[in-house]
Amino acid sequence: MQLVREGKAVGVRLRKELTRAIKRGHVWLYSDAIDLVPAASGSVAVLSDRRGDKRLASGIYDPQHAIPLRVCRTHPPFALDDNWLIGQLQAAIALRRRAFDGRTTGYRLVAGEGDGLPGLIIDVYDRTAVLKLDGGAPEAFYQPPGIAEWLCQHTPLASVVLRTRQRGRGGELLVGELPELPVGFLENGLRFTADVMQGQKTGFFLDQRDNRALVQRLSRDCRVLNLFSFNGGFSVAAGCGGAAHVTSVDIAGPAIEAAQQHWSMNDLPDQAHVGVVADCFDFLESAGNDKQAWDIVVCDPPSFAPNEKSRDKAIAAYGRLAQLSAKVTRPAGLLALASCSSHVDAQDFRELNAEAFGRTRRCATLLADCSLPIDHPTPLAMPELRYLKFQLFRLD
Repeated sequence: MQLVREGKAVGVRLRKELTRAIKRGHVWLYSDAIDLVPAASGSVAVLSDRRGDKRLASGIYDPQHAIPLRVCRTHPPFALDDNWLIGQLQAAIALRRRAFDGRTTGYRLVAGEGDGLPGLIIDVYDRTAVLKLDGGAPEAFYQPPGIAEWLCQHTPLASVVLRTRQRGRGGELLVGELPELPVGFLENGLRFTADVMQGQKTGFFLDQRDNRALVQRLSRDCRVLNLFSFNGGFSVAAGCGGAAHVTSVDIAGPAIEAAQQHWSMNDLPDQAHVGVVADCFDFLESAGNDKQAWDIVVCDPPSFAPNEKSRDKAIAAYGRLAQLSAKVTRPAGLLALASCSSHVDAQDFRELNAEAFGRTRRCATLLADCSLPIDHPTPLAMPELRYLKFQLFRLD
C-alpha cells in the first residue's frame, strides 16, 4: 500500500527573499521565485535559501507548472513519505471528529493546503469519500489507491471514489462497493444526497453549510427566493426553518428535479415549494417588471471569474445580479449575496454590492459577512485561498 510517489528528492534554491513568508505558511512558490531544475512532475523538492547552504522546506515539484513548488514541510525532517502523509491525514480526521457529530455526515475531510496536503481534496458523504487532485504535480505525487485503502482501514468509510479534472468524465471506484446512488447524507440534521460519480465538484457544495444554517434560522413564515439553487440546499434549509413558501430557480432541469427530491426527503409540504427552470438573470428581470418581491432572496451563482483576466467582467456581472436581486427584495427584507470567485476578494465584493444598492436607491445594513466553514481551513498567510464570500444584508 503506497500513499505517495517514491523517488530521490531534487534540490532547488530561492531566487527571492521569501524565507519569512514560507515560514509563516505561504505554500505556493511561483516560477520567478526559485531556480528551476529538470525533474518529473510530482517529484519531491527540497528548498534551500539563496546561497544554497540552509534547507528551508520541502514540497511537491513540477518545473513546467506556473506554481512549480507547493510547500509541504518547513521543519526537518523534510521527507515526504507515507508516514508523513498518514500523520497529516490523522490530524485532519481529528479536527473533523471534534467539529461534527451524527447530525452532519457530509463534510470536507481534507482541504488541501489548509490541512498541509497541497492539491489533495477528500470529501465525505456518510460512509463514501470522494478524492480529487488539483493539478499535474499532485496527480503524480499522491497515490489514490493507497490513500483510499488506508482510509477504509482506519476510518468508518466503506468506499472511496476518485474524481478527475477531465470534463465529462465520471468517477472511478477505488475501494469498496458503492451504496445506492445518489449517496445520502446529513447536514445539521437535514437530509441530502450527492451524486459522487457524475455531480458537480464532488457531488454537493459543502462550503455553504454554515450559511444554509443561517438562512434556516431566519426563514420562519417568510417567502424565500433561492437563485442558482442547484440541488436546493438553501431551499431545504429555508423550508425546514418554517418558510411559508420557497421558489428555487436554476437553468438546469436536473438540478430543479434534485431540489424537489431533497424537499420531499425532508417531509416538507409540496405546495410550499416551486422549482423554476430559467436563466436567473432573465427570471429576475421578469420578476422585477412584474413587481414581485420576496422576504428573503438568496443568490449563490457559480464563479464568474475563473481567472484574473475575467475579473472585470465578473465584477460587472455580480453588480448587475446584486442590483436585480435588490429590486425583488421587499422593504425590510433580507438579501444574501455570495461569490465563490477567488479573483474577487471580500472588499471588492462589498464595494460592488454597495454600488449596486445605490443604483436601486436601497439603503443596506450588513448583517453577516461570512467565509468558509471549519472543514475548509486555509493557511493564514494565504488569504487568497478563502474564496467564498457570503454577505447578508437588510434592505430598507
